[in-house]
Amino acid sequence: MMSNATSPQQIAASLTEHWSPRVVAEVDDSYVKVAKVKGSLAWHSHEHEDELFLVLKGHLRIEMEDGVVELGEGEMFVVPKGVRHNPVAEQECHLMLIERKSTLHTGDVVSEKTRSLAEQLRPL
Repeated sequence: MMSNATSPQQIAASLTEHWSPRVVAEVDDSYVKVAKVKGSLAWHSHEHEDELFLVLKGHLRIEMEDGVVELGEGEMFVVPKGVRHNPVAEQECHLMLIERKSTLHTGDVVSEKTRSLAEQLRPL
């Protein structure tokens, strides 16, 4: 099976919408996604899924009820399942996310920024 290498950085940089993750790969029962973010998403949690954030470019703050994690370029953090969190980017930030296929974009909360899985799976 032949395949092509992909560049999460290039794909994230090409996105035109903020807070609209796009699936770039599948690993077993998880999706690898990239997103371009700016501002605040929403306080939410994922009851049954961990969520990995990797900063490709810029800076991300993940607010949680028991503290804050600051991520710079090349740094990653896993938000454990069930932990309420709110990702915030003061300036535009490019992310790679790894999460189970069952993970809802904004978890237990729906806002105008929430994206369906169908939207996240649209061709790039």
